[in-house]
Amino acid sequence: MTATVFWQLVLGFGAISLVSVGGGIAVLPEMHRLVVEVHGWMDSADFARRFALAQAAPGPNVLVVGLFGWHVGGIAGMLTAVIAMTLPTSLMAFGFSRLRTRLAGRMWLKTIERGLVPIAVGLIGASGLILARGTAEWWLPMLLTACSAVFVWRTDYSPLWVLGAGALVGLAFL
Repeated sequence: MTATVFWQLVLGFGAISLVSVGGGIAVLPEMHRLVVEVHGWMDSADFARRFALAQAAPGPNVLVVGLFGWHVGGIAGMLTAVIAMTLPTSLMAFGFSRLRTRLAGRMWLKTIERGLVPIAVGLIGASGLILARGTAEWWLPMLLTACSAVFVWRTDYSPLWVLGAGALVGLAFL
């Protein structure tokens, strides 16, 4: 891995980590822009495959960053990408938790926290759109996502039924 690629990983994923309200998945569209559109390290289909592999593995969703780094620069790329993505937000979360303890109960803090919820939901929704565009039948994941959301929202059935149905649909398209 060249020094240029190292700094592209550090600066790219470090900057993305600072806006990851809602977790790593919330900034997946920005990761796609960085990895596919800006640097051309992979195409949308490879991006979606690596995301699917990371989701199948146990652990946090941010594991996908390690797969992107591995693709770009091997083990050094993986470590660089993961550290760049997790260190800034970890330090910010630690600092905010200490500050939040001092500011607990303030109305303006509660308002800000409630205001971040729709932002996180929108960012996660955009992630779904990016992943769907990486497939040949982009409309099918969109339809399944919409149906799944309505099912979980409007019924008392376990969300595990949605996972089972998604697995069956996935098997049908293998």
